[in-house]
Amino acid sequence: MKLYEQFAEEIAELIRVGTLQAGEKIPSVRYASRTHNISAATVFQAYYLLERRGLIEARPRSGYIVRSHANGVLVEPEQSNLAHLPQETVATDVDVSELVFSVLDSMKDPSTIPLGSAFPSPTLFPLQRLSRSMTKALRETPAQAVVADMTSGNATLRRQIMLRAMSTGNKYTAEELVITNGALEALNLCLQTLTQPGDLVAIESPAFYASLQVLERLKLKAVEIPVHPRDGIDLHILEESLTRLSIKACWIMSTFQNPLGASMSDEKKEKLCELSARYQLPIIEDDVYAELYFGLQPPKPLKSFDKNDLVMYCSSFSKSLAPGYRIGWIAGGKFAKQIHRLQLMTTISPSLPAQAAIADYLQHGGYDRHLRKLRETLEAQQQKLMLAIERYFPTDVRVTKPKGGYFLWIELPHDVDSLQLFRLALAQGISIAPGPIFSASQSFKNCIRLNYGNIWDAKIEESLKLLGKLINSFQHVS
Repeated sequence: MKLYEQFAEEIAELIRVGTLQAGEKIPSVRYASRTHNISAATVFQAYYLLERRGLIEARPRSGYIVRSHANGVLVEPEQSNLAHLPQETVATDVDVSELVFSVLDSMKDPSTIPLGSAFPSPTLFPLQRLSRSMTKALRETPAQAVVADMTSGNATLRRQIMLRAMSTGNKYTAEELVITNGALEALNLCLQTLTQPGDLVAIESPAFYASLQVLERLKLKAVEIPVHPRDGIDLHILEESLTRLSIKACWIMSTFQNPLGASMSDEKKEKLCELSARYQLPIIEDDVYAELYFGLQPPKPLKSFDKNDLVMYCSSFSKSLAPGYRIGWIAGGKFAKQIHRLQLMTTISPSLPAQAAIADYLQHGGYDRHLRKLRETLEAQQQKLMLAIERYFPTDVRVTKPKGGYFLWIELPHDVDSLQLFRLALAQGISIAPGPIFSASQSFKNCIRLNYGNIWDAKIEESLKLLGKLINSFQHVS
């Protein structure tokens, strides 16, 4: 990271944590240059970068100030977001696929503004460079590797994954690493290893809709545990549920949870691992957004706090590098052998050329450089989406403020039906993700998830303006 990028990140962190408030001046170029012992040119570069990211703006005769939407104008959801859940958790049969598929099928038109999409724009990924890596990998792959790597995975890829894991204290051995067809296969394999039809699984509420579909397919019952929009799953309710119900596993996103964007603190992650050990509860950690953090320090995964080998860590390159390559992995701990055997009985192996291509890119393609640019772009687009919401949506909406990923969760006024809003917006060529698809009980009826992972342009700006009008129309009707 260059010197101006480091300085820019220091200022950005002060804004994120609220030390520098909206409307406040940041240090002048002259003062910053003198106190940090850096050139004025370096300070200017840093401030230009912060401008592009939407965190500060230049004002005549005032210097640079923190933009109004950068750290505090929009109100975050609180416990009211969880009011639909019963006082005592219950096991729920999952039947959401028809609703989920009806929503997803309606988004296939390429002309639709993809605010409801589950992926960032493909233009944010180094697809041409990956293509060169694919060509190189195919040319250089030894003939024997076509068979040898089928059951164990590409050796270079495995080594690169473990090296990156070490940077966050997420140490695991080659023996417990299983390469999979994306994170979804990883999560499926973990659940199938731990459960039988009819078993109970603790999941977050709201939860990523694919987790609900997996439970439905495997005929498992969901025990919905509320997630706070800022700091993640409610450990008190989880423990209370464990005392009453025979829960076989817990599926959780501890960092940049989809759809809320919530991230657990290190202290809370440690407490969850202690809870897991006390009740011998296996945890499936879905950590696909880990590389998309805003700031200098990567978040530590739950697995790095696991002292009892009960966390099965799942991730992939789909959200950070190569969506269509479908390469994920599991660090399965003591369950790794069972997971690997189950994979050999089903898919056997993910694509060997795709593994080799990503391995080559990780070695030679500048992955960290790509990630820095991707994170900066996503943070800037988050700021633009927040500003649009501030401009066009009702003043009483509540919006999450995640420190990574590419989703915002929006709690709308209570008289707004998000499924009806979804249909109205789609008729105008705008997709959104309505709240009920993220719940086993199809709750969160006045909530939506919006994706800020698409390159901001006039069409997106206009779509947010129109969406605001549609939301306001519910209040006029009532």
